[in-house]
Amino acid sequence: MLGRANSLPADSGWAGVESMVDQQTAEESQAQLLLRIAAQDAQALAEFYDLTAKPLFGLAVRILGDVSEAEEVIQDVFVQIWKNAPSFDPLLGPAFYWALSITRNRSIDRLRTRQRRARLIENLENDAAANVPASQVADQGALEADDSALVRTTLNSLPADQRRVIEMAFFGGLTHQEIAEALKEPLGTIKARIRRGLLKLRDCMRANA
Repeated sequence: MLGRANSLPADSGWAGVESMVDQQTAEESQAQLLLRIAAQDAQALAEFYDLTAKPLFGLAVRILGDVSEAEEVIQDVFVQIWKNAPSFDPLLGPAFYWALSITRNRSIDRLRTRQRRARLIENLENDAAANVPASQVADQGALEADDSALVRTTLNSLPADQRRVIEMAFFGGLTHQEIAEALKEPLGTIKARIRRGLLKLRDCMRANA
């Protein structure tokens, strides 16, 4: 047996052992960085960024298919890491996989937001073209908080006459005819204002999609 062992290459098996040791060392180092980040150590965050940002960015790009969006997601990810580092538990897994999970979740959230806004833009385009009441563009209760806030911000930027009729339709659920009667203005004028407002709303949603 001794002779058989001596006949093996000197480094047989050692490459795998060394790789395991290196991985364990890296995991321990990253876990220590997160402990320092939890103590509000900005330098530790910078070091953790240098170690992990590239693969995290690669995952975000694969999910989103867009470099610019992936860059924004990674910024959000490291803000979350800074805020949530105290919740990291090394017993539940390596620090890198904890950060990877945050990246995956933020990327999927971003993808879902993009898809929701794409559907809303499509509805706005169709409804504006057909002069459909704004109340049918989307169910306000079904909008996510960020989309609802964007709609409200856009409405506030519209001319007062357009904003008023859009709000009466979108939030009040009134038909074009009911709005015209309430404001004592011609139905055609009301329809034109709603259409112009919907087109501006669509353009803003498209710009932020």
